[in-house]
Amino acid sequence: PPPPPPPRRKRRRRSMVEAVKKVAKDLISFLDASPTPFQLVSTVSSRLRGQGFVELKEIDNWSAQNLVKQNGKYFFSRDSSTIVAFAVGGAFVPGNGFKIIGAHTDSPVLKLKPVSKKSSSGYIQVGVECYGGGLWHTWFDRELSVAGSVILAKDGGFIRELLHVKRPLLRIPNLCVHLQTADERAKFEVNKETHLVPLLAMVDAALNKTETTEAGADTRHDTVLLNIIAKELGCAVSAIKDFDLTLYDTQSGQTWGANEEFISAARLDNQVHCFTSMEALIEQSKNLESDTDVSMIALFDHEEVGSESAQGAGSALMRDAIERVSECVNGGSGGEFHKVSVKKSFIISADVAHAVHPNYASKHEANHSPPLNGGTVIKTNSNQRYATNAVSGFMVRELARRSAVPVLMQEFCVRNDCPCGSTIGPMVSALTGIRTVDLGIASLSMHSIRETVGAADVLSNTNLFISFFRNFRALDDSCQF
Repeated sequence: PPPPPPPRRKRRRRSMVEAVKKVAKDLISFLDASPTPFQLVSTVSSRLRGQGFVELKEIDNWSAQNLVKQNGKYFFSRDSSTIVAFAVGGAFVPGNGFKIIGAHTDSPVLKLKPVSKKSSSGYIQVGVECYGGGLWHTWFDRELSVAGSVILAKDGGFIRELLHVKRPLLRIPNLCVHLQTADERAKFEVNKETHLVPLLAMVDAALNKTETTEAGADTRHDTVLLNIIAKELGCAVSAIKDFDLTLYDTQSGQTWGANEEFISAARLDNQVHCFTSMEALIEQSKNLESDTDVSMIALFDHEEVGSESAQGAGSALMRDAIERVSECVNGGSGGEFHKVSVKKSFIISADVAHAVHPNYASKHEANHSPPLNGGTVIKTNSNQRYATNAVSGFMVRELARRSAVPVLMQEFCVRNDCPCGSTIGPMVSALTGIRTVDLGIASLSMHSIRETVGAADVLSNTNLFISFFRNFRALDDSCQF
């Protein structure tokens, strides 16, 4: 006779392990396809289109053209590096709430300078600028390449094309130990201007090539680099008018550990929450008929440098999106409808949290030391570096309890003798007047060129966001505060 089926608990465990492995694989594919915010917005847009979302343009009059309707699924982008997507409930009317998850698309990186042409000691180099607060020593001895967006002249006008050079092009080599003083060996200090200049090619090798400088080529950048870009994009060198290019690590993300319980990759801060929020919105969008609210994700650029830009969380983008959607459905107009919507709405500010480091455990307060794979972390700071308060913290814990599948939660509060980072949470809460909670997946090596999260946390975080979209209205209606 055939062997008996495994016990139910064992089957559930096996199913959970398979689900964790799948989400880890999907996340790594997402990260590898998104070396910059430009590629991330393109990746998210493609995924949304495949799920029936319709692209809107900010320049269009959504209300006059009747573009946004109940049961509809939409997205729009700004400057190709910020994206907002939303699904309008079938029972939504003006004055109802918005369930919003905010995250950011950017990470600390090295970006090409406006004049990147540089050479020294027989090497062709590329001038770069530090973007954000990176752990810059982790960029040494890595196989790097370039990605971003390029402005091209075409057919009498100009277009923007995405560039993703997938082969290794650049490297920032360490200085060998034999040429360092005792003080230099004891403390690796990086001069961000002189030590972080990557190598691209040998000058002699470039001179010996038969290709010549094309008339009209941009003299701010080396011909070797321009020819690589032109070849990748299939255009003439002279067609390249400008670009926004970033260095990135060509090594793919990967799972590791005895049980493959960890994920290490570039840009987990904060593309991991762009991924989990996108997946949760897609899941929510499959059944909108009875939803009385709008489910929305807003993925902003420039968080790592303060968010004060037209496409950053410090802009009016989120507030404008709420107002425009309200005005489109059932003839709603701004004013009172918007003010009522604000009081019924809720924002989750999702950004990675500081996991306790086993080699530096004293950096965490004992009662607020979240490990990897321990669940999503609620971040609290009474000095408003995070937006969480008693109400918003309670609500997200209750949403975890109401999830259809188990969702673990953890707590983080910085030590009193340590500085505290911040997120988009306090900023968007102040700009919109909407209740906000700060939370995120626990992370090690934050702002390194390669960061680490727990694989199970990615699935758990996705399930928490699904519960938020599904259960928030019923929870909010039951709260008499």
